[in-house]
Amino acid sequence: MTTTPSPVLCVGETMALVTPSSTGRLRTAAAFTLDVGGAESNVAAHLAALGRRSVWFSRLGDDELGRRVSDTLTSRGVDLTPVIYDPEAPTGVYFKDPGHGVLYHRRGSAASRLSTADADALDLSAYGLVHLSGITPALSAAAAAFIDRLMARAREAHLPVSFDVNFRAPLWPREEAAPALLALARRADVVFVGRDEAELLWGTSTAEAVRDLLDGTPTLVIKDGDVGATEFTGAQHIFEPAIPTEVVEVVGAGDAFAAGYLAALLDGGDSSGRLTAGHHRAALTLQTTTDFMDEGASA
Repeated sequence: MTTTPSPVLCVGETMALVTPSSTGRLRTAAAFTLDVGGAESNVAAHLAALGRRSVWFSRLGDDELGRRVSDTLTSRGVDLTPVIYDPEAPTGVYFKDPGHGVLYHRRGSAASRLSTADADALDLSAYGLVHLSGITPALSAAAAAFIDRLMARAREAHLPVSFDVNFRAPLWPREEAAPALLALARRADVVFVGRDEAELLWGTSTAEAVRDLLDGTPTLVIKDGDVGATEFTGAQHIFEPAIPTEVVEVVGAGDAFAAGYLAALLDGGDSSGRLTAGHHRAALTLQTTTDFMDEGASA
């Protein structure tokens, strides 16, 4: 008798995403697409596209943008059963300026009101993995406490935690973020971090230096843009080169990589296969101005 794999719980803020329909600049574009974007829900959507059951949790504003976020993620196969719709705070919004970063309008968003009570209310018994990122603790003191409590509860439940460092400079200063993100990474079972991101935060210039800093992490994946990615598991490590891709927009590719990697990990793939699966999924997202390009499990 076969058993259905336990779903992955992805937790963190999702916002409405406004992006130019073409690859031109935000200030000169004539047409725009209204989509959704959030690191953790991006992972959930990619996992669903790859045939994995995924559940997303956060707070959304009880408003039209919040319902649009909900409808869009549901249409991509993500289960939103535990989501809280907050009548007292709005859904955040952000704008992509292709090739020039993003603009956020998220101050006081519903997700910034995540709390330890929300972490305590989550039923973790049904999940096989929880995926978090370093964006959530930057939203507010309450959201940081939420992440701390959720990681503690996952540990008590023997539920593995995947953590993407995801440092966002507009949200908090490096001096505050560096020790906080390092502490969270050291509590996770699987950690994703960019080589340049780690250098900015912790002064580590090589993948090996990052491994020395996170020597107790069971599985550490260090991404190095269009060069490739290195996985450290115990004393072993392996490097897989990136897939040459014509890049339209880089934002969102890291989430796609994490989803591809995690799907292969949960399917029992080896280190090389996991990294390759991550690269394949990232390559799809690099070719679009949105955070998500659904090409199905064949991707």
